[in-house]
Amino acid sequence: MEPRMNLFDHEIGTKIGKRIFAVSQVIQESPLPKPTQELVQLRASQINGCGFCVDIHGKDAAAAGETSARLNLVATWRHSSVFTEAERAALALTESGTRIIDGYEGVSDETWAEVRKHFDDDQVIGLVSLIAMINATNRLGVILNNQGGAYEPGNLATIAV
Repeated sequence: MEPRMNLFDHEIGTKIGKRIFAVSQVIQESPLPKPTQELVQLRASQINGCGFCVDIHGKDAAAAGETSARLNLVATWRHSSVFTEAERAALALTESGTRIIDGYEGVSDETWAEVRKHFDDDQVIGLVSLIAMINATNRLGVILNNQGGAYEPGNLATIAV
């Protein structure tokens, strides 16, 4: 299957892509732990079926030192022992925030309380913004039929320039 269009082949697409990347950079620079950021992006991308983003975040996390055991278990995090309580809270928020339309109640008070127990205000802002942004980029990737498999770790910045 071929991509339907390259966002960056068009002036408006390039502008949008650069702004999405700029927001993502602010989130990356937030105090939200980097491993948590990659796990959240990987899990949302799995849920949304975005092979392009799964490829990016799985490879970037591995290149940053994430273990294969943790990467392989992200999709089944509730049934694994390799994630911290803080990471589990972030993954629960990711799933709730990603599956809003799937008949879920949205983000439960219990999930929110767990997140607040483990993350300060700046980290929560980073986490909520990250979940929103990865869902937006997943939708772009799926709608445009961007394929996973060819990404080289660390090259995300070159995609958006």
